[in-house]
Amino acid sequence: MTQKLLVFQSLWAMERRHTDGFEPTLDENVAMISDAGFDGISAHYTNRANVIRLNEAIRGTGLKIEAVCFPRCVEDLRLPLELAEAFPVSHINLQPDIRPRRIEDCLPILDGWMRLAEDAGIPVFIETHRDRMTTDLFFTLDLLDRRPDLPLLADLSHFLVGREFAFPVNEESHAYIRRILRNAHAFHGRVASREQVQIEISFAHHRPWVDLFLQWWDYGFRHWRSRAADDSELVFTCELGPKPYAITGRDGNDSTDRWAEALALRQMVRELWAAIA
Repeated sequence: MTQKLLVFQSLWAMERRHTDGFEPTLDENVAMISDAGFDGISAHYTNRANVIRLNEAIRGTGLKIEAVCFPRCVEDLRLPLELAEAFPVSHINLQPDIRPRRIEDCLPILDGWMRLAEDAGIPVFIETHRDRMTTDLFFTLDLLDRRPDLPLLADLSHFLVGREFAFPVNEESHAYIRRILRNAHAFHGRVASREQVQIEISFAHHRPWVDLFLQWWDYGFRHWRSRAADDSELVFTCELGPKPYAITGRDGNDSTDRWAEALALRQMVRELWAAIA
């Protein structure tokens, strides 16, 4: 067995939010993702009826699932775990929807989530995300000082724009990001600048930011490979979100084709993985 990179597509990122008002159905989105050759999808696991409908939609496609949830207390994780047991997932992506100001207030909650995950035998990763427990890079680093083995899902775009790193990024800031990456068990993929959380990766003048993220993902992939089992699968989710994540023009619509950019992003990370392998 060899380690594998699996590239998922976010269902949230499939939302058009176009001024024409047209939105594809779930079945149409699943077919588009499957036909394009993605390995899985990222979707909310917070409502039983929606999860049942989702699993009906992907039946026969071979697509795997990243389950996303937004618990505000320890007990809130029980339903996503129950759903993940009934409808298997690659892992659970937990966005901690609470904002304690003290590290000590976070630890019992994190410990409770990890105990539930261990008891269920389902991988649960804590996402780095703005307006969550992990909103701030320094606060998250302090959490890792207290819980060095905390499994993270690294969405680095939030830290870059949140800390407004100057470019070129200095070595101290690189070191902070590398510390996050050493705990990364999965990734969410978008490219940010120091001012926008999601920029158009197809624009030539944004290439320095694309290269920065490829550099970080390279480090994260390499470190994951050094500690993961030989038969492990690393999930990278393309998550180019709709407006207001996506930058829009005067007409209120996306400035680029996000689907085309998701395919381009997938190609970049597959080439990165191949170079490392």
